[in-house]
Amino acid sequence: QAQLEESGGGLVQAGDSLRLSCTGSERTFSTHIMGWFRQAQEKGREFVAAIMWDTSSARYADSVQGRFTISRDNAKNTVALQMKNLKPEDTAVYFCAAGTRWPAEKEWEYNEWGQGTQVTVSS
Repeated sequence: QAQLEESGGGLVQAGDSLRLSCTGSERTFSTHIMGWFRQAQEKGREFVAAIMWDTSSARYADSVQGRFTISRDNAKNTVALQMKNLKPEDTAVYFCAAGTRWPAEKEWEYNEWGQGTQVTVSS
């Protein structure tokens, strides 16, 4: 049973913005690094962004650097991914994940996953 739940996905046009959110337990958000991954159709899951539990550091995939911003609010047990200037190649299922290792760019560094939310960007 997924302990993280994503929301905010949808169908947008190229150049639009979209904000994804992920909620979880207090235990998770008080101790874990939070990350976002995505998986396009017929492709493997790829790292998008990650943020330290205390927000002291964040990392981004080169493909989203400058367009996406990850943030978290531990008091509300949420992590968000603000996406701007979306491109058709951003189309994928986006997953929220929680882990305990840094830098957290590999799937195996995460031990909790949400079920994903679909983002579709039309050209």
